[in-house]
Amino acid sequence: MADNNSTDFGYKSVPVADKAKMVAGVFHSVAGKYDVMNDLMSMGIHRLWKRFTIDLSGVRTGQKVLDLAGGTGDLAAKFARIVGDSGEVVLADINDSMLNVGKEKLRNMGIVSNVRFVQANAECLPFPDNHFDLITIAFGLRNVTDKLAALKSMQRVLKPGGRLLVLEFSKPANPLLTQAYDIYSFKVLPAMGKLVAGDSESYQYLAESIRMHPDQETLKAMMKEAGFDEVEYHNLTGGIVALHRGFKF
Repeated sequence: MADNNSTDFGYKSVPVADKAKMVAGVFHSVAGKYDVMNDLMSMGIHRLWKRFTIDLSGVRTGQKVLDLAGGTGDLAAKFARIVGDSGEVVLADINDSMLNVGKEKLRNMGIVSNVRFVQANAECLPFPDNHFDLITIAFGLRNVTDKLAALKSMQRVLKPGGRLLVLEFSKPANPLLTQAYDIYSFKVLPAMGKLVAGDSESYQYLAESIRMHPDQETLKAMMKEAGFDEVEYHNLTGGIVALHRGFKF
């Protein structure tokens, strides 16, 4: 980041005011092929990462869940079935293309009665204080311009006793894995994006955005600064992905 008026967009430095619009362009482009590309890019492993997130969520019948940057609704669908008719799941995303894909997907699954869809910016969430029992954000925080502001906003709308789960690409611990992962990210992913989604540039950005995201310890410190307690993280697939969890007490 060059100064207070600029921020990263992948490896580029762009005006802060422009980043949200530029990220939106990426996700408008990839929304239609998002689920297919997720399966191809991760070889299906993203489903295991999300299952681990659900297992650590501790969510129960009747609770209120916010699935932030919820995209095509993988987590929201699972949570909707767990909380039941007495609970509520809010699938929120800043991108209307992603939100529409998620809405159609959940409706096709017959999940309609206990899910709301809200277009929202993570940095200034339009929900009351102390409202949700659980907040999840999966593969979305790295695209937020002001991550600390977003974490503070999440802390505000979480109930005392509630928890935040951040599932995000992170930094592999093994140098050999890092090297292999870099080759895969910068050579294979853009080519795959061009072949399947007709868009190599968006997947080039996604690879770069992963490298610009805070590492495990930095994100842990940011969550503590935002007011979360007992923050911990679990490295998944050698640290390619990490699941951070923090509580509000």
